[in-house]
Amino acid sequence: MKKEHFGQVLPMEEIEKVFKIVNSVARVPCVCREVTRGEEARYCFGISVKPTYEIIGNPLVDYDSGPNTAGMEQLSKEDALNLMRGFEKEGLVHSVWTFLTPFIGGICNCDRSDCLAMISTVGHNMPVMFKGHSLAQMDWDKCKGCRACMRQCQFGAIGYSATASKCFVDQSACYGCGICRSVCAQDAISLNDRTPANVSGR
Repeated sequence: MKKEHFGQVLPMEEIEKVFKIVNSVARVPCVCREVTRGEEARYCFGISVKPTYEIIGNPLVDYDSGPNTAGMEQLSKEDALNLMRGFEKEGLVHSVWTFLTPFIGGICNCDRSDCLAMISTVGHNMPVMFKGHSLAQMDWDKCKGCRACMRQCQFGAIGYSATASKCFVDQSACYGCGICRSVCAQDAISLNDRTPANVSGR
């Protein structure tokens, strides 16, 4: 999959970095939801990135404004990012997708009930969508045990300790999307780099 077309989970901070190099955004129907639900749902964004001199030798003028998106729902970068922030509060996971790797061409906002990539990866252990570079970490001094983060997590990576009345992160299951943070009223969850030094039980 990584040779042609694959996805990687990204937290909002990394999505914002991707958008700094994007030169066009079009909101497009989600193929997965059309297949699973039989309806059009516009949770995906087609994006274009102008190739640099290092990639193609001479920059192409046609890439200055991106591809022809006539007839599509064109968005500004800020409008697209605002939509994605709203999707995050709804519990959707952001992912970036390659089309002929390494060229990125899409940003999706996925959930496990409708996304074929998540169903294949998490439900059937057939990796199409890969973990991000971050891991969630719970601050037990701040956690009140409300379990809102458990309900938000699409990967089943958050558990609850009945003894401590606190939530904890199963970091082996965490994909680093960060959507658990969006519902934590106590600001008890942070994202850290996925390195051995930063892996802990809580």
